[in-house]
Amino acid sequence: MPTTTYAHFRDVPESAWAAWPSFSPAEIACRGTGAIKINTEAMDMLQSLRNRLGKPLIVLSAYRSPAHNKAVGGAPASKHMDGTAFDIAMANHDPVAFEAAARKAGFLGFGFYPRSGFMHIDLGPAREWGERFPARATAFAPEVPPAREVLADSRTLKGSGAAGVATIGAAGVEVAQQILGETQSAILPLVPYLDTLVL
Repeated sequence: MPTTTYAHFRDVPESAWAAWPSFSPAEIACRGTGAIKINTEAMDMLQSLRNRLGKPLIVLSAYRSPAHNKAVGGAPASKHMDGTAFDIAMANHDPVAFEAAARKAGFLGFGFYPRSGFMHIDLGPAREWGERFPARATAFAPEVPPAREVLADSRTLKGSGAAGVATIGAAGVEVAQQILGETQSAILPLVPYLDTLVL
């Protein structure tokens, strides 16, 4: 498998990265050193997976230098050190659909980390470990109409006279609270990883 290593992700020429438009070298680089090892087969699979899913992949860990891999407690022969493994947050994905798409894209190694909210995928050999994500009671990420549509359809706004006008404020606050709550539930699982990003 062809690989290219750069001392820092900022050294990667744009022409060398053109095949993977959904990602940046910074996302794939070592979080500890900024170095990057580009495995073209692995990156092609990652881009294929992104295309299949049709939504962003939040890459928590990709390439790791041997020193950084040791520092974070990675396996001694971790595929991350080869640039052939990715840890992807499940905050915006249904784990079952994600795993199926990853298998179709050609990934063979799977590690499940529901408590930390991510799934490890790599080029193989074929194996899996960890406790699978619990089944979701409802479909993942139901489409929510924009706030203005929710307000426009509310009985409060359709009311006439002073009663309708007097309660618009309460309806607006309720919708705003709902939207903020949904946003917070999507962001909170990512907070522990924000401090580890190297830019």
